[in-house]
Amino acid sequence: MLATQPLGEQLRKMPRAGVLTSVTHDQDVEAAAQQLYAELTICPLSLVLFFCASHYDLEALSSALQRRFGEIPLVGCTTAGEIGTDGYISGSISAIGFCEQDFAIEAALVNNLADFSFSDAQSLVHGILDGCQSRQVAPIKGHSFALALLDGLSVREEQLLNVLNAHLGSIPLLGGSAGDDLYFRDTHVYFEGHFHSDAAILMVVNSRCSFEVFSIDHLSDTRDKLVVTEADSSERRVYEFNAVPAAQEYARTIGLEIDQLTPEVFAMNPLSVRIGDRFYSRAIQKVNDDLSLTFYCAVETGIVLTRARCGDMVQGLEQLFDDIERKIGPPQLVIGYDCIFRRLESQQLGLDESIRRIFQRYRVLGFNTYGEQLDGMHLNQTFTGVALGGCDGEQR
Repeated sequence: MLATQPLGEQLRKMPRAGVLTSVTHDQDVEAAAQQLYAELTICPLSLVLFFCASHYDLEALSSALQRRFGEIPLVGCTTAGEIGTDGYISGSISAIGFCEQDFAIEAALVNNLADFSFSDAQSLVHGILDGCQSRQVAPIKGHSFALALLDGLSVREEQLLNVLNAHLGSIPLLGGSAGDDLYFRDTHVYFEGHFHSDAAILMVVNSRCSFEVFSIDHLSDTRDKLVVTEADSSERRVYEFNAVPAAQEYARTIGLEIDQLTPEVFAMNPLSVRIGDRFYSRAIQKVNDDLSLTFYCAVETGIVLTRARCGDMVQGLEQLFDDIERKIGPPQLVIGYDCIFRRLESQQLGLDESIRRIFQRYRVLGFNTYGEQLDGMHLNQTFTGVALGGCDGEQR
């Protein structure tokens, strides 16, 4: 007699809006690759997108994935933490399989980010769009979005995003910067069987499913100002605030000593810059030996940074998903790029269980980033992503 799975287990693995998800905590790369393959290949796939902890043996993992998935396209990156089917997780691999009946996806790798030009971007984007159009499952316009994965230590996000966004036209661009669990040594993206540094991946996703692109933060500005009086913009390094060593002046502003400055402190005491009518976070990465500060995002001499205050993260997420449901109905999956500082804040304030419930309810899967991207802008301290609804106007 053949063994059968319980009905609930069968339903869990059935495609919803043409997507399948898998999360493995197995530290053996062969076993991890086998689990991902078994849970994702229930339907023919156009692509698998994965996010993995940086402590894996990346060469061994890439070989295991390549052997198991064969000709199925895989793209991915290392993380500063993963988001699985049960909220924030660590030391794992979370993955999404896109069924080819509902998704046509074309992806390309960008190497040597410093040399990537406007004309290079034009060729890359047009090539991707041509490939996607040849296999489209819906009209490209209005039914496509672009996903980016970038080396989170490349210091090239702004330049790359600007030139890519210029050629994508009305196609929304979003994504995240790869992490390495706050070690700040090596971050990688994965493409065609190998992990790469100083590289980025661009994907155009054409879909029969409704979708909603979003980006939120939970910060409000205060009256405390820090003027950048000396900086190296190419390294995102600030040497002085208000003509005082940067770490010293920042610590004074928040009422701490320099030796108390940690990633957790940076998460709870963010800085922001005003662009137009909005404030955008400029998150601090680390304190250097010369008391300069390295940032995750663009900084330059002369800008004025404002000390920001963290609001209610949980309420912000609830409001976000209420808005999404009004627009596309209950999401079948949310691909989420969540700043590592939001995760650190959640841990300090004891919010993980509340956020877990929200992420679980709305099927959020993604990773904690060293920066988020939206329409040509490189962001910090946001939750950015895309929610997938039903296909062809139907909610499954």
